[in-house]
Amino acid sequence: MRIMALDIGEKRVGIAVCDPGERVASPVCVLPADEVRAHARSFRVLLEDWEPELLLCGIPLTLAGEEGPQAQRIRAFASHVGQSTGIPVEFADERLSSAEAKRSLREKGLTEKGMRGKVDMIAASLFLQAWLDGRANSALTE
Repeated sequence: MRIMALDIGEKRVGIAVCDPGERVASPVCVLPADEVRAHARSFRVLLEDWEPELLLCGIPLTLAGEEGPQAQRIRAFASHVGQSTGIPVEFADERLSSAEAKRSLREKGLTEKGMRGKVDMIAASLFLQAWLDGRANSALTE
């Protein structure tokens, strides 16, 4: 099944997808949040190109594992996108994914300015990969 991850921010949404075998997550792009919310052509093209069967949205949890202050906004945004696309929505822990994405990009020599527009899609691929790995590990232990 093809899964599309959305790292929903106030201004941008980072997008990543996995292969149909659910093994590898790859960053795709970053779109303005307003375009994703409005189901604009740019987002519809991505949906047509990748044909996801599930939208996995990052939910900000605190270090204690509880939903952070942005969680309600993200849940509402994700529900709206799911309803407008007809694609089921699930949520994944996105804790520290943006910090890890920035660290990875810094290691590649990017400056803060060079990272702009990349962090969100890398973060989406990181929490998607963690979610995929968790599912694979669960299937092995069953």
